[in-house]
Amino acid sequence: MAIPRRLDRRPPERDNTRINERIRVPQVRLVDENGNQVGVVDTARALDMARQRDLDLVEVSPDSRPPVAKLLDYSKYKYEQAQKAKAARKHQQQINVREIKLRPKIAEHDYETKKGHVERFLLREDKVKVTIMFRGREQAHPERGRDLLNRLYEDVSELAVMESAPAQEGRNMHMLLAPSKEAIARHRKRAEESAAANGKKSRNNNAESAEGDTESAESVTSD
Repeated sequence: MAIPRRLDRRPPERDNTRINERIRVPQVRLVDENGNQVGVVDTARALDMARQRDLDLVEVSPDSRPPVAKLLDYSKYKYEQAQKAKAARKHQQQINVREIKLRPKIAEHDYETKKGHVERFLLREDKVKVTIMFRGREQAHPERGRDLLNRLYEDVSELAVMESAPAQEGRNMHMLLAPSKEAIARHRKRAEESAAANGKKSRNNNAESAEGDTESAESVTSD
């Protein structure tokens, strides 16, 4: 008798899951399609049950003794697993760490520029590693670097949390800032409200302009 097409399927290449006739053990601990424990049965009987229900017999726990096998639609199962993995990857937030380098005697204009970079990175939800670079005699005054890092943190504290306090390593001193989720949410809300308000203002201006054009046309016609 010919084997039904469903039981003749094979998993995709490099998929080591054993299904149907690839399950060589004499017995399996069977779970039906509803998740109910059937118990230990002969593999041949389990295959007959799969055939009768137009399902696959899939080994889900090969290291058990005997292995655990389940009745299910293997194609649908693989698709659902792939969708779950895709959703998990989509919700995983990729964290980037940016680095900003400062000198202890940085000019005010340069400081404001660097601070702007830090704020931009934080708003992108990146972490920022701030590094103070000491040279020559500057190494004798580490407090200046620490004061500068603390000043920077205070200036961006609405957007950041200090994940790693200032610490010196050789000639450099580092501080790690992470974006504050609450602050980022507030910033996004303000940006959305501002965009909505600007859009409404633009629509009103366009409407007023259209009304003005209509009045001008009527004036020309009456003349």
